[in-house]
Amino acid sequence: MEGTDWRNQTTITELILLGFGELPDLKILLFLMFLVIYMATMAGNTLIVMLVVADQHFHTPMYLFLGNLSYLEICYTSTFLPRLLVSLLTGDRTISVSGCITQLYFSGSLAATECYLLAAMSYDQYLAICKALHYSTLMNNSFCLQLAAGEWLNGCLASIIFVLFLSHLIFCGPNEIDHFYCDPIPLIELSCSDTHLSILVDFIIVSLFTLPPFLLTLTSYVFILDSTLRISSTIGRQKVFSTYSSHLPVVTIFYGTIIIVYMLPKHDTLRDLNKVVSLCFTVLTPLVNPLIYSLRNREVKEALSKALCICGFHKNMQRL
Repeated sequence: MEGTDWRNQTTITELILLGFGELPDLKILLFLMFLVIYMATMAGNTLIVMLVVADQHFHTPMYLFLGNLSYLEICYTSTFLPRLLVSLLTGDRTISVSGCITQLYFSGSLAATECYLLAAMSYDQYLAICKALHYSTLMNNSFCLQLAAGEWLNGCLASIIFVLFLSHLIFCGPNEIDHFYCDPIPLIELSCSDTHLSILVDFIIVSLFTLPPFLLTLTSYVFILDSTLRISSTIGRQKVFSTYSSHLPVVTIFYGTIIIVYMLPKHDTLRDLNKVVSLCFTVLTPLVNPLIYSLRNREVKEALSKALCICGFHKNMQRL
């Protein structure tokens, strides 16, 4: 739009999320797949939140972090999948500009929060293994809650700053976003205004909320690995390896896909690839996080078994 007087053009109020419109024959299959994923994500994460809140044994820093992560995943998934499911079911792919920016605000703030929350969790795990004798002093419930509150606050503030820049942009056409949600770069590219500052702010915010926590997370796992190798007990070493060998790939996929989508140079030939890669941190990680971090944990499985037994007992009593 450079070289044109965009002030004399009509401002658009609705955008079209193309989503997976290039795959019309797979619409029903995609709808069923995303519906199952959404239900499984909500069920798994809701279960973890209920356990952490209801069971006093889980009122420890590690499980408070896990409860925060599960609640965050519930919110994060709900910013994308319900809208995508409606679009696949009804064919209505329109969204207002204000609705698009609102979705972008919540998805951005939740993603930024998750980046630092995962880093805090890796730091907590580092203290538990490498500084076990000082763990209770260095990490307590009060400090854990302060960390979690700071992560949520910083995520919201970062997203507000970016949205303030977006709110000054003018959209006068075209109005199609080649994505299944309101992604910042495709949205900015539709603007008739000067977008250089908005793109710069987006890059700075993504860098600050991705690279430092990713490096902190990797550093924590390196120290955990080093301490694990020094464990004399083979069983103890295998136990730690089995736990953190599953954590690291999931964390790497989450951070790595965000870096690929938002920090690498943009090319038209990679748009479809970016759309697929985006599914990793918007859909895949919220689905697998409760399984990787919580439902494989022995204490969580015992608490679930106890809760199911109690529920079964109450149902039998009611029948009597």
